[in-house]
Amino acid sequence: MSGFNFSHKPKQVQKVSSKYRRIKTEIPVPEDLEILKKAYLYESRSMHGQLPIVWDRAEDFQVYDSHGNCWLDFTSTIFVSNAGHANKRILKSVQKVIDKPLIHSYTYLTKERSDYLKLLIEKTPKQFEKAFLLSAGTEATECALKLMRENGIKQKKNRGVIICIEGNWHGRTLGAQMMSWNPRQKEWIGYHDPNIFHISFPYPWNEKVQINSKKFFEDSIKNLCTSENLDPKKDICGFMLETFQGWGSIFYPNDYVKALSDFAKENDILLTFDEMQSGFGRTGKLFGYMHYDVEPDLLCCGKGASSGFPLAIVLGSAKILDIPDIGSMSSTHSANPLVCAAGKANLECLFEDGLLKNSDYLGKIFIKNLNKIKDRFENHISDVQGKGLIAALIFCDKKRKPLTSLCDQIAELCLQRGLLVVHTGRESIKLAPPLSITEDALLDGLNVLEKSIEDIISKNKK
Repeated sequence: MSGFNFSHKPKQVQKVSSKYRRIKTEIPVPEDLEILKKAYLYESRSMHGQLPIVWDRAEDFQVYDSHGNCWLDFTSTIFVSNAGHANKRILKSVQKVIDKPLIHSYTYLTKERSDYLKLLIEKTPKQFEKAFLLSAGTEATECALKLMRENGIKQKKNRGVIICIEGNWHGRTLGAQMMSWNPRQKEWIGYHDPNIFHISFPYPWNEKVQINSKKFFEDSIKNLCTSENLDPKKDICGFMLETFQGWGSIFYPNDYVKALSDFAKENDILLTFDEMQSGFGRTGKLFGYMHYDVEPDLLCCGKGASSGFPLAIVLGSAKILDIPDIGSMSSTHSANPLVCAAGKANLECLFEDGLLKNSDYLGKIFIKNLNKIKDRFENHISDVQGKGLIAALIFCDKKRKPLTSLCDQIAELCLQRGLLVVHTGRESIKLAPPLSITEDALLDGLNVLEKSIEDIISKNKK
């Protein structure tokens, strides 16, 4: 969010009373300012910067405050609530565990954990034979880093080299931050891992990518190996890729990923996808990597894995997942019966309640309508990126100069009109409604977004 602060001065806004949205107070709500002030007083400022509303409850694809306002949610709380907020099937499953009562078991086995693992492996592609359950996405990417390097040690590789992609993001802990790109956010570490390297992301507007994305990868990896004196077969342990570039929902060209995957196989390098944002139906397929027709060795998942409960996952073959010794990978709160029950119910929602199909079906309508908005505002919106129910509008002028402040203003106006969008702090607005959203609710939100873009552009011309 780049440290941007939205206005905390209550403003008289147009009242909204529609099927999915309701705004009846000033925004932000004056009575909520005291709650916000208390949080700012007692909580680290790193947690602040979101749109100034205080949530009271959230159900399906709507968010409510305690003053009668209701927002249509196009954020899924940052790609978490795939099955919808407070999904009834998930709540019922969790309630059964609470009623036992059984809250925590550390690494002692529960039936909930056993049942979830069985269903998870049954529903995921065949190369994923085992799973390791954790609490947060960062834990999962850290775990994958460890597994890639331990597999390299097993192969007797000379160096534990991990290749990542510029612009990608893998979490906030030491190893995850090392694999992430932003150099400023790694300054606190005090040193750079000498065996983690980055190659360029193949942005679709890059002329070299447009000409030949396969060659773009081949040139990138060749240049890196030459400059750093790397022998791929003897030195490189793994590739770590976000399934798409997070800030803009920008997918890789298929030829690029295929070339990378082929290179990895030829040199006994593990291929890992970070599916935190893209996993569990978000892109119209169970996992985002499936759009590339490749088979990764490891998969890191979280966010939408349980639609609201702290669950993260590393998936892989038994050969890789069983490398660590007994007890060498565990986490105090991971795989507890509550999250396992939620994870199992979440999978059932995707497959039995039709949410995976809904994401695919509505995703086509979603992207089509976003492209219509782009065409209407072609001097301000340069790209529409995304698949399924994850997308981003990228705001740049004709010279590709970012229009970041425009995005800030649009996000704030959407809030005032009953729509929540993802504020990235960059030249993009990301959109990711719950997979349970209905077609008419989706179109309603898109209409609000389009009108808000129109009004902000018009206002800035004056």
